[in-house]
Amino acid sequence: MPKVWFITGSSKGFGRVWAQAALERGDQVAATARNVDTLSDLVARYGDAIRPIRLDVTDEVAVKAAVHEAVTTFGRIDVVVNNAGYGLFGAIEEITPQQARDQIETNLFGALWVTQAVLPIMREQQGGHILQVSSIGGVNAFGTLGLYHASKWGLEAFSQSLAAEVTDFGIHVTLIEPGGYSTDWAGPSSVQVDPMPVYDGVRQRRAELAGTRLPGEPAATAAVVLELVDMADPPLRLFLGQYGLDMTRTEYARRIAEWERYEHLARRAQGTVPT
Repeated sequence: MPKVWFITGSSKGFGRVWAQAALERGDQVAATARNVDTLSDLVARYGDAIRPIRLDVTDEVAVKAAVHEAVTTFGRIDVVVNNAGYGLFGAIEEITPQQARDQIETNLFGALWVTQAVLPIMREQQGGHILQVSSIGGVNAFGTLGLYHASKWGLEAFSQSLAAEVTDFGIHVTLIEPGGYSTDWAGPSSVQVDPMPVYDGVRQRRAELAGTRLPGEPAATAAVVLELVDMADPPLRLFLGQYGLDMTRTEYARRIAEWERYEHLARRAQGTVPT
């Protein structure tokens, strides 16, 4: 049976690629974007199989209305893709309060509002699959991306809890963790702070690290995501690209080594321990 998708951030990047892949195989898509004019070519090609919906995910009321419109149009929602988001580039000291709030509002709360809005529908259906677009930055952290990481670590945390809460209803949750891809994330879709020269060295080191990795092709992810949503027992986490697992192996080995090195302090903090 064709699936019905609800995708945020459908105008570009992964949202656009996955929306088109779903439509191409005969699924139906409620495609949300701040500017629905960017979806006009998909409407011309796929007709009633796509429902463009104007949406700013930071507006909780608008999110509920968009989900209602999708269900009214297609009768159900089988796959939700929380893709809307952007990168905020700046050292912690450089970030303004408004920039910090905007980053969390979009990347974290936007996904939360959509998730909350679709859960009653999926519970009634006794099934569904929520794809949360995280990042290798959801399990790692690098200089000058602190608030972006905070938003993705928060997404990872609430989604892992969510998975435990909804399994009895036949609802699956998958955190998709892409590595570097040739999307607009670090370009036109990003926000750059006013830089302080004192952090230029940190910026240079991050740029050099990023330059050592060949970016992935977004189109190559489409077949993988289609296979993912067709799985009877999909994973909670899935890296996209060749760098995520190697980077995270190194990161977690470093964490475990540090915890073990200072385990004696942890045990002292317990107080009296029964023998």
